[in-house]
Amino acid sequence: MTAQRDWFEKDYYAVLGVAKDATDKEITKTYRKLARKYHPDTNPSNTSAEEKFKDISAAYDVLGDESRRKEYDEVRRAGPSAFGMNGARGGGPGGHGGHGGPGGFSGGQPFDMGGTDISDLISQMFGGGGGRGRGGVDPRRGTDLEASLDISFVDAVTGTTTSLRLSTDGESKPREVNVRIPAGVDNGQRIRIKGRGEPGRSGAPAGDLLLTCNVAAHHLFGREGKNLTVQLPITFTEAALGANIEVPTLDGSTVTLRLKAGTQAGSRHRVKGKGINANGDSGDLIVSVEVVVPKDLTDKQKKLLQQFDDICDESPRSHLFSSSTKTRKSQKD
Repeated sequence: MTAQRDWFEKDYYAVLGVAKDATDKEITKTYRKLARKYHPDTNPSNTSAEEKFKDISAAYDVLGDESRRKEYDEVRRAGPSAFGMNGARGGGPGGHGGHGGPGGFSGGQPFDMGGTDISDLISQMFGGGGGRGRGGVDPRRGTDLEASLDISFVDAVTGTTTSLRLSTDGESKPREVNVRIPAGVDNGQRIRIKGRGEPGRSGAPAGDLLLTCNVAAHHLFGREGKNLTVQLPITFTEAALGANIEVPTLDGSTVTLRLKAGTQAGSRHRVKGKGINANGDSGDLIVSVEVVVPKDLTDKQKKLLQQFDDICDESPRSHLFSSSTKTRKSQKD
């Protein structure tokens, strides 16, 4: 009966310095702060700090578990007399008014705790049937951790392995974690890395690491899903007559793009298989054409362009007025 006696004698809320109506998040935050302060690794050869660390760990073992906290609160509300403590005497087994041993229960009506039989409660807590770990502590999966990682555009596209240092309130020293970033991760995307969160207790598995990727912009390339994008400047002559133009790719190589005569500014051209390769599926490279108009023309160039304009009978704006002209003509008729 040592465990339940401790529950009466020790106010775990006071040990952690939290209110009885504190939320689970508040309890966990306070525990981590105290654990870091009193951890034996932080206070070598300090027996007082070691005892304090044991006390707050024992308190959090109960208050940090929703079901155990509920049982603890109910036992505390029941009072020690429900266990035959503080001189109380219970009835003998199966009898009324008989004398049971220390900690016995009356053979009559069970103690009423809002519909919960106290004898059933104690049986559940201390009578076996629980999957307790070493030292009577329930195994508990470690808490998931959240972190962010800045990576380059190229590493996001091709994938990489990197490391980062994690520091939590529950651990005395920062630890270095190696993580693999899969190919094709996008800016702001969150990836889950199994078993890289806080360690579990009593042999339970560790939590996961939830990593948000901050991908830097590239000076040439953008992305649309699994497709990479690039702007390709061309001259007026190349657009008008057509040309074969070398286009850079992300891996440093080049591909030849054949432009047809009359290529328009803003037109998009697809280069198959030169996008992001993720999970065996490759995207494409989307090339957007930008026609660059010369700013400083020589007199000869101006004269030649003027001659070209004189012999060109096609206006790019004719469609803007054709409908209104037809309408006015029909109205006159």
